[in-house]
Amino acid sequence: MKTIDELLAGGVAGKRVFVRADLNVPLDGTTITDDGRIRAVLPTVKALADAGARVVVASHLGRPKGTPDPAFSLAPAATRLGELLGADVRFATDTVGESARATVAELTDGQVAVVENLRFNAGETAKDDAERAAFADRLAELADVYVGDGFGAVHRKHASVYDLPGKLPHYAGHLIATEVGVLKKLTDEVERPYVVVLGGAKVSDKLGVIDHLLEKADRILIGGGMAYTFLKAQGHEVGISLLQEDQVPAVKEYMKRAEERGVEFVFPVDVLVSAEFPDLKTKAPAHPTTVAATAIPADQEGLDIGPETRKLYASKLADAATVFWNGPMGVFEHPDYAEGTKAVAQALLDSPAFTVVGGGDSAAAVRLLGFDEKAFGHISTGGGASLEYLEGKTLPGLAALED
Repeated sequence: MKTIDELLAGGVAGKRVFVRADLNVPLDGTTITDDGRIRAVLPTVKALADAGARVVVASHLGRPKGTPDPAFSLAPAATRLGELLGADVRFATDTVGESARATVAELTDGQVAVVENLRFNAGETAKDDAERAAFADRLAELADVYVGDGFGAVHRKHASVYDLPGKLPHYAGHLIATEVGVLKKLTDEVERPYVVVLGGAKVSDKLGVIDHLLEKADRILIGGGMAYTFLKAQGHEVGISLLQEDQVPAVKEYMKRAEERGVEFVFPVDVLVSAEFPDLKTKAPAHPTTVAATAIPADQEGLDIGPETRKLYASKLADAATVFWNGPMGVFEHPDYAEGTKAVAQALLDSPAFTVVGGGDSAAAVRLLGFDEKAFGHISTGGGASLEYLEGKTLPGLAALED
């Protein structure tokens, strides 16, 4: 795929450049609680603006139902982008309507505008190809060139991600070029030992990547809510912990395959449990108890890996040459259940390995827990996109950027 460097080399002054970003940031009302995704697209937007382009930034935010919803407005993201750029960023109150057309028409060289949430238009996510293409046609009227830089959305066959690049000269932005380069190091150019750490709530979200990684990884560490399905598959009591009973047969099959292929599965040896889920708003003390992972009481819920598991996982990461981590080890948003996730993050920092944090909650946890993002090899902006790439799937947004 052609990259933004080739676009900039040919000159962009005066051109309207549509940047499909991922500004899908978490909001508390109108306050952005984590601006990592805005920071990630900043190099592309700044490079284009500095080169004299008239930059039109577009993104989705949340899951509105194809109609405008103030709760999902991109206005806060536009304001934050302006603060980070140190420049005025104009905001269009619609996506392809009168406000968008007027806002883009008024741009001068080097100026930046953000249009309203793409998902306020049903055509963005339409299953019908013609409806989606019609919306892409209207987006194309706003620009002369397309730059794809919303890596967190490239696994979606949406109008602005898949259809629009085919209607304009198209290039990959700095973020997408970086993400693809990193993911190749996890698939085609792996340095060993290759250790994968998987957490998060649902094992079903990770089955595809586990299936693929059984052919790639040397060691897989399991934590988070998904660990309890693995423990159940081994015949252990998991109490009222998060459990996907219907996935137990698949998990048993993966454990069998791992043993046959010599891939080491590592599971928690102790966990923090409680009869109640913690209050994430007040952060009131939760008073958890530490128990063996094989002895979870029937009326208790596992909410983090325990101290012995933290030591075990750190030892299993110490000799790695490559590490991919996706998913927290527990309910990291509460201080009483953050130590497991914190321990994994610290182990990655202590390791000489090339470390990749696979987006989503893992990336949010790194920032929330106060780690220096630059100390990791790479922090991805796309949890779902990263996982699907590692599954070996064709991502529509990347395919659309190929020549």
